[in-house]
Amino acid sequence: MTISETALPATGAGSTRRVPGQPDMWFFVLFETLLFTAYLGVYLFNRTQHPVLFLHAQAQLHLWIGAVNTIILLTSSWVIARCVEEARAGRFRSALVKAYLTAACGVAFMGFKVSEWVVEIHAGNTFTSNDFFSYYYFLTAIHFIHLLIGFVFLGVLVYQLRSPQRRSQIMVETCATYWHTLDYLWILIFALLYVVR
Repeated sequence: MTISETALPATGAGSTRRVPGQPDMWFFVLFETLLFTAYLGVYLFNRTQHPVLFLHAQAQLHLWIGAVNTIILLTSSWVIARCVEEARAGRFRSALVKAYLTAACGVAFMGFKVSEWVVEIHAGNTFTSNDFFSYYYFLTAIHFIHLLIGFVFLGVLVYQLRSPQRRSQIMVETCATYWHTLDYLWILIFALLYVVR
């Protein structure tokens, strides 16, 4: 077995238990969670003020598109979790394949989301149509921007995996943690914008 095929050490401390990735990323995840909680709290408050308007506008969304996007992101989270496991076990080619598959899921998500925006705009549902669609475009656009940043993290992940000199399991886990954050934030958005009546 060559050096390039050996498993990455998780930490310098051997087999001690630890939270995956860098602590800074977990502070970022906490910050993003609090920020999105505030956004969603304001959305829910305004929804209680105008329930009929919100229900009528929400009914114009295409639930199946949101559901497909949710399945795509859940799949991407599963794939990137396998990527981390493969890297930990020293199977870097397989880990690279899974990193690329994660990126492909991200591209598919973006394609469906942009298509949905186009459909809604053609139907006359723009950012300024009403309060519901203002929140819809704001929340989905913020998530979309975070997804674009996620591709930067996937690039770092691929960069780490491609060279034995650069490989760091902590960095692999850090990048995967960011991607998982995209997933769970989308689930919150999907539940409140598409599902909850």
